[in-house]
Amino acid sequence: MRDLFLIGFLVSLFGMGLRRPFLLVLTYIYIDIVSPQRLTYYLLNTVPISLIAVVAAVGAWALVDDKRDSRFTARQAGILMLLIYCGITTYFGADFPIEAADKWGWVWKALAFAVFLPLTLRTRLRIEALLLFMVLSLASIVIVGGVKTLVSGGGYGELNLMVNNNTGLYEGSIISAVAISVIPTILWLMRHGTIFPPDWRVRVFGLGLIFACLLIPVGTSARTGLLCIGLLAILMLRDVKRRLLYIGALAVAGVAVVPLLPSSYTQRMNTIRTYQGDESASTRLAVWKWTLDYATSNPFGGGFEAYLQNSVRFDLTSVEGSAHDSKVEKRVTTDRARAYHSSYFEMLGEQGWPGLFLWLGINVAGILRMEALRRRYRAASDPLHWGGQLAGALQHGHLIYLLGGAFVGIAFNPFLYQLMAAQIGLDTYLTRKTREARQKPLFRPTTFAPST
Repeated sequence: MRDLFLIGFLVSLFGMGLRRPFLLVLTYIYIDIVSPQRLTYYLLNTVPISLIAVVAAVGAWALVDDKRDSRFTARQAGILMLLIYCGITTYFGADFPIEAADKWGWVWKALAFAVFLPLTLRTRLRIEALLLFMVLSLASIVIVGGVKTLVSGGGYGELNLMVNNNTGLYEGSIISAVAISVIPTILWLMRHGTIFPPDWRVRVFGLGLIFACLLIPVGTSARTGLLCIGLLAILMLRDVKRRLLYIGALAVAGVAVVPLLPSSYTQRMNTIRTYQGDESASTRLAVWKWTLDYATSNPFGGGFEAYLQNSVRFDLTSVEGSAHDSKVEKRVTTDRARAYHSSYFEMLGEQGWPGLFLWLGINVAGILRMEALRRRYRAASDPLHWGGQLAGALQHGHLIYLLGGAFVGIAFNPFLYQLMAAQIGLDTYLTRKTREARQKPLFRPTTFAPST
């Protein structure tokens, strides 16, 4: 029954897409975020639906869609360069060719679609539709996690997000970072959306979804999510008018919420201060040190999954007994083939210094460009004020994602590149509209009847 329902849903999207080519693009976004093949038992697992969707989307755009306002930007060129570079390291420099080819099999699709997607974002409606589809697709995971958190309280490694699959957006730390990073976009849709114009129903759903997003780090007991929530609170200071009132409200909310949190969550968060006694945190530090040493002798990286060759030793410190009669115990632990647990070290270990700097350049350029748009269209009287507000929301979401990426390997997660595509589409759209406004004559030419 689950297979039939999902197939029917996808078929309906494809059916609409035949009449509206851009809907095929949105279909691929849904498939990329939700990964419906993981939710089925047999049928969709045997069909490469992502390949079908992307071929249909690109084909419909090439044959039917209007391409007069499509532009190829410098950031798209940067993503294309990263795609080519990763292909070279995969086929000519990978330390583990078979494993690298497996990861390359989905990475190249994410990068290639990120190059293509901005070409379709020619109107405000399309940009908003993309963001709305990303939010609603993510909501199908977040709402389930939020409900389960309210019912059971969750726990580290215990929150089942529809499927028993600890990869992609179904992994606790990844979904925690992404769920918090999407909150600024939800707020923008609540205030400036046109597909679902702002009213009480939109506000109620938006606030409920934000609440579910905030519950995800609690349900997964992900320390990454707590840090992302902290950054979100700081970034929102830029937009609030009464900052002292906002800070006071945050303090009151924090005091009121802490006693309601499950003990599994508070115990997990306490390990942030005592990382020496936490194996997960100690392993990350050891792996990061190994990656730096590896990059010294292999400046171009070892290709995808190069971490499989690591062997790390780290010290664990534990304190037993009471505060007056405590005993400190230290032990040396060895581990092998531990993942990077950081997007930055993931890029460094796999793609070397060139890949890391290229990836950082693409991300930093997007953040700086969104800041420029945010400042340019900050005036409430500007007809494109909504665009400046959206640029700020996308920038904040990007910064939160990059903070989460410091502690989990999501450098190639498709969600990041869809976010970049939305930034590029917004940038080209606002630039075009501004140029068109400047080219309009201030006065209409007056025609005079010839004298007789």
